[in-house]
Amino acid sequence: MSVATRRVLLLDEEQDEFRSSVKAFARPFTETYLPLAHSDQFPWEENRALGRQGLLGLGVSERFGGQGATGGVDRVSVGVAVEELAYANFYLSMLVFPSVMNGRLLEAHLAPELAEHWLPRLVRGELTASFALTEPAAGSDVANLATRARRVAGGWRISGEKTSITSAPHASAFITMAVTDPERGAGGITAFFVPRDSHGLSFQTFQDAGWRPLGRGAIGYQDVFVPDNQVLGPVGGAFRTVMRGFDFGRALIGLTVVGAARRALDMTVEHVRERYAFGGPIAGQQGVSFPVAEHATRLEAATWLSYRALALGDADLPHTKEAAMVKWWAPEVAIDTVRDCVVLNGHGAFTEELPFQALLRDVSAFQLADGTAQIQKTVIARQLIGRRYTG
Repeated sequence: MSVATRRVLLLDEEQDEFRSSVKAFARPFTETYLPLAHSDQFPWEENRALGRQGLLGLGVSERFGGQGATGGVDRVSVGVAVEELAYANFYLSMLVFPSVMNGRLLEAHLAPELAEHWLPRLVRGELTASFALTEPAAGSDVANLATRARRVAGGWRISGEKTSITSAPHASAFITMAVTDPERGAGGITAFFVPRDSHGLSFQTFQDAGWRPLGRGAIGYQDVFVPDNQVLGPVGGAFRTVMRGFDFGRALIGLTVVGAARRALDMTVEHVRERYAFGGPIAGQQGVSFPVAEHATRLEAATWLSYRALALGDADLPHTKEAAMVKWWAPEVAIDTVRDCVVLNGHGAFTEELPFQALLRDVSAFQLADGTAQIQKTVIARQLIGRRYTG
């Protein structure tokens, strides 16, 4: 039974048709991956194309130009889109992933008059928004956030610094996490919508090995005024409203890296069938065929662990453990796959003329982004053993 047939059996007919449509849309963008990987220019053309296809608005209401009311597009279908986009072009997935997450969040919690202004432009691909959580001394340890927001007449003043913010050089707005009540710990963190042109913001751009067209940087907040209607959710409620989406995002990350690694493996299978040595195709050597079999098995397992986490979320069942499993394991599986694909493709894969080096850099970034393997394993251990024993 082929992989494609198994997907028909495990996904419903509508989801399978959706996969086919996304695959057909994404195929022409396969050739743009390498040029983008070597560029520092944000892929606005691809972003707008995704908007025209409706893929930036999965889960956003139709009145904002989306595909359906918040929560109306199931998580599994979003995962299907992300996987197929990443297979064709890693950056397509990386454009859809934050747009879907941020679009759902902003529709649910941004003031209606602001949502009317911002959401249609986000869904059309005319702009992008960044999630600003990480700080120089606080990443996985969210309770250690140093950015503060103090109440003033008509709103808040934010001061602090965020770092390692994806798309910071290009984003038009930032979903910013700041401490509003230091005495309440996690219950004292609030989310704010901060437009780029807000007075008091400053920016620094990083030079990175991967994710180059997306950009990454730091943001300084110097007494930035944010009116009350730009608070996202209740004051002190960021953990309950904003950060609950982390489990959704972690499962999507799994399908992003799996999709990219699947492309590398498929290219490798084609190469070893055609490369002759010792009187025949090198695919006939167990030293070649066994790694292919092993990586295909691990990628398949990581794929369905990702979909399980999404399906549990669709059923409104706990899935924090499964999402954390995906986040630490799927990037490891993808990195191992692409690294061995470099070896199996030989010296040509060490050049920048083939996509393997760029893919290796891009998937490797998820060892750090959105939580390290160490913090994910801590989350899993707490779910299995209990916080009493694991701290």
